[in-house]
Amino acid sequence: MSSPATLLPILKTSPSEAADPDLERDAEALYDSVSELVRVYQSLDRDRICCHDISIAQCNALEGLSRKGGLTLGELAAHLYLDKSTTSRVVDALERKGYADRSPHPTDGRAVLLVATERGRELYQSIRKGLLADEQTLLAGFDPEIRRAMPQLIARLARAVAARLGAGGACCT
Repeated sequence: MSSPATLLPILKTSPSEAADPDLERDAEALYDSVSELVRVYQSLDRDRICCHDISIAQCNALEGLSRKGGLTLGELAAHLYLDKSTTSRVVDALERKGYADRSPHPTDGRAVLLVATERGRELYQSIRKGLLADEQTLLAGFDPEIRRAMPQLIARLARAVAARLGAGGACCT
């Protein structure tokens, strides 16, 4: 297996520069492993998050509002990769529970600013603390070099997927 130090330079090449006869096999392996990771992570997160009486979507919204500050509905929907009506329902639930507020946008009279309440920010920090403890347990068995490389690799993959979504790549072909 390649070390993270040798993997990172490979990732800096463009797909056309890195012609690989095994690309189909590698794509299938990536799809299978990422699908499994997402499924398992969602289960782990659901167990950690739902005990706080919020859904994963509500937690993701609360995270966005807590980390990015005030957002419009459109900005939050883009952050969550959801449509505005679904995002609005998520925010409605957070508002009913006292975790989010809507207020007039300070510069755009047509927009509403969504913010996490102090109670919402505290809840998000509590959930995050538990999730980070889980991450430390998961990472403990990996060499430090691998632990440092994983977030870089995953972040690059996330950026590539986000760019594809932004280019309209989510639709079936």
